[in-house]
Amino acid sequence: MARTREFDTEAAVSRAMDLFWTRGYEATSVRDLTGHLGIGQGSLYAAFGDKDGLYRAALEHYRTTLAAAALRSLDEGADARSAIRTMLVERVRIAVEHDGRGCLLVNSVCERLPGDPATRRTVRDVQDASQRALADVLRVAAERGEISATTDPQTLAAFLVIFLNGLLVSSKITPDVRAMEPLVEVALAALG
Repeated sequence: MARTREFDTEAAVSRAMDLFWTRGYEATSVRDLTGHLGIGQGSLYAAFGDKDGLYRAALEHYRTTLAAAALRSLDEGADARSAIRTMLVERVRIAVEHDGRGCLLVNSVCERLPGDPATRRTVRDVQDASQRALADVLRVAAERGEISATTDPQTLAAFLVIFLNGLLVSSKITPDVRAMEPLVEVALAALG
């Protein structure tokens, strides 16, 4: 008779996400995971299949929590420039926490690609969603006259996503939000 799972899988995924985020995929062993999560190896395999399955669940959890929150924050600004500034600075603030652990998605790209197509798809999906949300904000801002209408909103959005990825990598080298804020202002100047 099958035993009932005796742990909260959502909480386990969240805790695993933090461990993968801090240590990376390769440096995190199954033993590290079971110890950190307080579960047995059999329970981990029963719930997630293997370490890779738990990693996929952790990336998806990051996507539906922190990455989704960043996109929602775009709707909260008084104007496009303020909303984008807030989103960029907040992403950097999260990345510099815990001695500059960066962004889990960007870290996963640097560590796992090109050999991990599933990670590529997950990160691509997040980037595409970010680019669409930014393009929508920029399109409306151009219609309202808040920003220049001379540059294509899709191109500006793609630039901002690439710029943010660079900021997130740089935040691991210089984990200081104040050092990154002037760079955000340079990027915002591209909005015209």
